[in-house]
Amino acid sequence: MLEPLLGSISAERVLIFILAREEGYARDITRFFDADLYAIQKQLEKLEAGGVLASRLAGRTRLYTLNPRYPFLKELKELLIKALSFYPEEEQEQLTMNRRRPRGRGKTL
Repeated sequence: MLEPLLGSISAERVLIFILAREEGYARDITRFFDADLYAIQKQLEKLEAGGVLASRLAGRTRLYTLNPRYPFLKELKELLIKALSFYPEEEQEQLTMNRRRPRGRGKTL
């Protein structure tokens, strides 16, 4: 949807994923969208170099977030939220569901 504006589908995927989950890393984004790892890594590097994303290391994993100092952050978030609203319901739910820990023993679904 934002591909013509952003220049690539990989850039759209990176930004939508990070907006929905608040942070992400290359392999996680690649798995979610079944995309090419190299393309996602290049977009992450490009967006970080442009100041749109910020990153930090968590162990050996580089986590990316939207840069809170980016001058157009508010406008970018509004655009991404609007774009996300046009994604299929199922994909929206999967994007926003961010389980990190395993389910407790005996806990029902």
